[in-house]
Amino acid sequence: MFISKIKTQTAGPRILFAGLALCAVLFASDAKATTPPGSFADLAERLLPSVVNISTTQTIKNPQGGLEMPQFPPGSPLEEFFKEFLERQQGGGGGRPDAPARKATSLGSGFIIDPAGYIVTNNHVIADADEISIKLHDDSVFSATVVGRDPKVDLALLKIDPGKKPLVAVAFGNSDEARVGDWVLAIGNPFGFGGTVTAGIVSARARDINAGPYDDFIQTDAPINRGNSGGPMFNMKGDVIGINSAIISPSGGSIGIGFAIPASLAMPVLDDLRKHGKVRRGWLGVRIQSLDADMAENIGLADQHGALVAKVDPAGPGMKAGMKDGDVVLKFDGKDINEMRRLPRYVAGTPIGKKVDVLIWRDGKKLTIPVTVGELPEDPAEQLAKGGKTEQPKTAPGKDGVLVIPGSGMAVSQLTPQIRERFGIDDESKGVVVIEVKTDSPAAEKGLRPGDLIIEADHKPVRAPQDLAKQIDDARKAGAKSLLLRVENPQQLRYVALSLAEGKAKK
Repeated sequence: MFISKIKTQTAGPRILFAGLALCAVLFASDAKATTPPGSFADLAERLLPSVVNISTTQTIKNPQGGLEMPQFPPGSPLEEFFKEFLERQQGGGGGRPDAPARKATSLGSGFIIDPAGYIVTNNHVIADADEISIKLHDDSVFSATVVGRDPKVDLALLKIDPGKKPLVAVAFGNSDEARVGDWVLAIGNPFGFGGTVTAGIVSARARDINAGPYDDFIQTDAPINRGNSGGPMFNMKGDVIGINSAIISPSGGSIGIGFAIPASLAMPVLDDLRKHGKVRRGWLGVRIQSLDADMAENIGLADQHGALVAKVDPAGPGMKAGMKDGDVVLKFDGKDINEMRRLPRYVAGTPIGKKVDVLIWRDGKKLTIPVTVGELPEDPAEQLAKGGKTEQPKTAPGKDGVLVIPGSGMAVSQLTPQIRERFGIDDESKGVVVIEVKTDSPAAEKGLRPGDLIIEADHKPVRAPQDLAKQIDDARKAGAKSLLLRVENPQQLRYVALSLAEGKAKK
């Protein structure tokens, strides 16, 4: 009726044309958008045979027969009662020291990537397993062996011998092309039900959930539950773009926050496991930490991007190339280091032996250093530095050799035999030790705590409280708002930009 009415008007044809053109634009735009299918049935039917259920058996030694004496207050009548009960059980064999070990089972998911019998799952699904069983979509069961596993990324590659049985394999897709809002399909073995299909969207990219050093998860709201671990996440083409690995849940059930290892991270790991039985990662040989605003200002950087080098391994590729403690890595092999945690991922994924350019910030200017990437050792020395927790003061300032830093809420002391013994500092260590950190002070906010050893200030060695006092006064005279300290404790070596208050350091 609306169109008929427009036609009776003089300008009707033009208005009708414009309206039809607008509709054409809308339909064209809608055609380009990723829309939900009318049904996932065809896709699910094609993919289900490639997904497997995994069950594992682990032998748990139980020398006490599972019976332990509960703890009761001294003199409690229940203590005597339970003691007699356990003695009767042991006499009857219920709690014998030689009681047989018991079996523990767990369930997970996986998927076939090669008709020859190669299957992908999470490492935590098969960790410590004595036996691994694979159940296919048609209910046939096979025994599996572990080709290789990588706890850092939580992946494992399994192998079954299918004989003449044909297996349906799936291929990896390009997870880097997945966009927030794209539809995804998850298939797995939640709570042991097997062959369960759920759908959702990509909720977020590049999530770091502190599961490992190379976290780069795809977040999804597709329902994922216990037993889904190791199962595939598919895009609408039927390609695997992720391996479902973890959920956030207060109850253990799905609340719509699941995480999958992206295919781009998994593929090189699985390729190494298949070829070598282990993962060979690139290695730069540096310990790194994040930059905060004070640190960036102190060293003259306009922003907080980059990874601050807290320590260069003497035997690492970085040292051979000329990298130094205090350098800030801005780019690695052409990739911007917008976040500190990006650097370990980029380095790990770089082919061993490749020569790359590393753009660093040193002494107020940019410098490019060519580095030949090495192979990460089995037990790497590289660690990500993290701040410590605030602690209450343990020692009152004011004794000989104690330096109180006004405005910082911190006091340090020279290293005496008593101080070394108190904080467990060896005789070879040099510097001044933090003996007091006041709650809610600037020092506490930076993660400093009693027992930390300050070994450098403004890149100059600190051997006594006088050295630190001089660096503080010099920095204040120069108009600096903070002083860059190099701090060491048994867990880490890192840099801290300590805010400077007005006044002089006092001894």
